[in-house]
Amino acid sequence: MRVTDRSQRFGLLVLVLTLCGGASVGAAPDAYGAGPVDALEFPSGELEARYRTLIDEFRCPKCLNTNLSGSDAPIAHDLRMTVHRLLVVEGLSDQEVRDFLQSRYGDFVLYDPPFKPSTWLLWLSPFGFLLLGAWALRRMLRQPAADQLSAAERDRLASILRNGE
Repeated sequence: MRVTDRSQRFGLLVLVLTLCGGASVGAAPDAYGAGPVDALEFPSGELEARYRTLIDEFRCPKCLNTNLSGSDAPIAHDLRMTVHRLLVVEGLSDQEVRDFLQSRYGDFVLYDPPFKPSTWLLWLSPFGFLLLGAWALRRMLRQPAADQLSAAERDRLASILRNGE
């Protein structure tokens, strides 16, 4: 097949680019969103291991139930960069990084919030539900047995079932 007309060539080019996914070639790389993989450099393997442990330990404020290492939200990317900066550039300890993020984002950023008056309900509610369930189960099991039918009542019931009264 020979394409000679200029408009046919252009149409064919658009078709090929669309089929190959090349229609978005001119899009900026940031248009696709940030991925959870960050190209960061660490002076030692020990520091990188500490970084990985910390980003696994913190919850993404946007994703709710995803840690920083598994989230591709922009805030998670920023927090990963913050953790990297605090560890590598500022040389803070793991506990100082935890304290910094907790002071800035509250207990929500921690998967394991501390036991204090504002989190008592969070920590104690499972035990409360367990006690409530045990109480309900005990109450159901302690109900008195149904009264036994007398011989006359049993005969009447059998008669009703046989005759369909």
